[in-house]
Amino acid sequence: MRIVMVGPFGLRPRGTMSVRALPMARALVRRGHQVTLLLPPWQNPEDAGRRWEEDGVSVDNIPLPSVPPPLFHLATALRLTRRALALQPDAVHLFKPKAYSGLTHWLLARRPRHRRPRLVVDTDDWEGPGGWNDLAPYTPLQRFFFAHQERWGLTHADAVTVASRTLESLVWAMGVPPARVFYVPNGIPDPDLRAVPSAKPTVLLYTRFFEFPAGRVVALMARVRERVPSARLLVVGKGLFGEEDGFLRKIRAAGLGGAVEFLGWVEPRRLGEAFSRAALAIYPFDDTLVNRTKCPVKLLDLLAAGMPVVAEAVGEIREMIRHGETGWLVEPGDGEGFAEAVVHLLREPSLRRRLGEAAAREVRHRRSWERLVETVERAYRGEQ
Repeated sequence: MRIVMVGPFGLRPRGTMSVRALPMARALVRRGHQVTLLLPPWQNPEDAGRRWEEDGVSVDNIPLPSVPPPLFHLATALRLTRRALALQPDAVHLFKPKAYSGLTHWLLARRPRHRRPRLVVDTDDWEGPGGWNDLAPYTPLQRFFFAHQERWGLTHADAVTVASRTLESLVWAMGVPPARVFYVPNGIPDPDLRAVPSAKPTVLLYTRFFEFPAGRVVALMARVRERVPSARLLVVGKGLFGEEDGFLRKIRAAGLGGAVEFLGWVEPRRLGEAFSRAALAIYPFDDTLVNRTKCPVKLLDLLAAGMPVVAEAVGEIREMIRHGETGWLVEPGDGEGFAEAVVHLLREPSLRRRLGEAAAREVRHRRSWERLVETVERAYRGEQ
């Protein structure tokens, strides 16, 4: 099959196209399909007009129009639509039912059914009320438009691929027949990522910060250090909107500055080295709609690397971790229970080793893209 994957943005700085669409495309190419990633690189305009190949996947960044908004938005969507049709695909996979991919979907759907490819929409986040509309600094008009796009896009697709069970339920609730909804969680981003957890009582926080209030981790570490005074916190990652600054201020105010090391962003090829400095990882995750709909790639990184993880049992995390077998789950919001679990694992090296090894084995089997794209192929063919 000839497949075109249309993104709402380029390969960077946001992650959907690089950590979901591109690995999916690579696996499809290995199964004999022709795949083009068609991108509007408005956040990284230096890529505009550039084309290259990655592991057999054609990456096609359209030239950006030199017109002011709102003409820019319409012109960009028109360029994506024309380019997609020129490639004569059997299916167009539109990533996120919003922004430029949502507009492209709308334009393609105007064509008679017999003159257009099969249209498949992918959703890996909840965009409307309770989702990114409440997190991102959108204007009221943008919030209204994105919420409308999301509902229209999900209900007017030939098939919908969803990254979480919660998204699956939300799409069903919109009246989309279950036969048109395909559960495709995220796969492991880097199959070569490995870690050798440390024996030292260091706790790893690998995060973008927006999934939980910073104060919760500060309180957690204070509780842990009451019982394990030598415990330290290693932080890998940065916030989307500078949240790490507030987190570090809270750490210092709690008198924990000497027990915390902040690494910020770490190059993917060095993640294993960074993870190996910790005995276990924590994955705090508030029980919110936006979190319940996510399929957290950072947690997949940790599990695939063989890190023992203590995580809050929210949404897709329940699908990714079996309590006591491939990780340790705690009830969301239970700060004392979270601290007890961390202390328990810090004191049980054999349990940590067993959890980490089992997690790596299971996630590499169940969440390999080679396995997951079998469902994607069914969505393209319209089969259950």
